[in-house]
Amino acid sequence: MPVEKIIRARGIVLQHAPLADDLSGMAYIRDGVGMIGVNALHHPNRQRFTLAHEFGHHELHADILTTEVHVDRGFRVLKRDQLTSEGVDWREIEANAFAAELLMPRFLLETMMDAGGFDLEDDEKVEALARRFRVSASALRFRLLA
Repeated sequence: MPVEKIIRARGIVLQHAPLADDLSGMAYIRDGVGMIGVNALHHPNRQRFTLAHEFGHHELHADILTTEVHVDRGFRVLKRDQLTSEGVDWREIEANAFAAELLMPRFLLETMMDAGGFDLEDDEKVEALARRFRVSASALRFRLLA
């Protein structure tokens, strides 16, 4: 899935830049223009998931991005906090689900898995399938369990 092309086609500006290691990306809308920033220091698969995740925020939470996230002398972003680390922040849950479906559509997953089932403990098969979708093995496992 050409994630960057899809995002750009929606008129969202992308920027890859070195960021602090604990910051994967950011999404905001300034003067009516959507922006996504991605940590250029992260693995390409992680960057790809981050792009899809931040795109999810634009598609699902645009009203929030115009009021809560802005650029001043630095970025104030939707930071990870106790809620997001516990997986209970509804915005993060929705953006993750959006990203997972965009990058690993269920109908494609089902056609690529063995007809007899798929063993999540088979690291070799998980890694091979993850490579096909250009995602991490952990993202694939999470998707298959969702």
